[in-house]
Amino acid sequence: MIADTLSSKEFNSYYKPYINLVNESDIVLSLQQSFDETITFLSSIPDDKWLYSYAKGKWTIKEIIQHILDTERVFAYRAMCFSRKESIALPGFDQDMYLENSNANTRTKDGLIEEYKAIRNASITLYKSFTKQMLLHVGIASDNPLSVRAAGYIIVGHEKHHCNIIKARYL
Repeated sequence: MIADTLSSKEFNSYYKPYINLVNESDIVLSLQQSFDETITFLSSIPDDKWLYSYAKGKWTIKEIIQHILDTERVFAYRAMCFSRKESIALPGFDQDMYLENSNANTRTKDGLIEEYKAIRNASITLYKSFTKQMLLHVGIASDNPLSVRAAGYIIVGHEKHHCNIIKARYL
């Protein structure tokens, strides 16, 4: 498993289940493969399911996708900062507050997919720019260590995790 190839000083153990969902050790290839899989999956979700929530207080599919988008942006930013040897600790983020203020449920399926494509293409381009040494740089985010490479694996694994939840509980 990829998580076992990383040092415990590269990420908080909270993220290990996400990282364990990643099969490809090449981060750029992993980002590209999950891009293709996710576009196919999102496009297959019936329009009438996007506002569905399987229980009171649970997110809709639109909200889950918005959360994936927000999280990828945050982790890509962290990766960029740490690749440049940022020495200032980066704050965490309140995913519920972000979602509450996102207006996700008013967005269109096509708009969310378009934004996903833009964000993922930006992440792929960013990771292509990193040297092998940059991938090993570690900074502090949410009061925990995070390496540039661990951030990339988390982006992919987090997305897979939520797509698996959609498949199991929403469709």
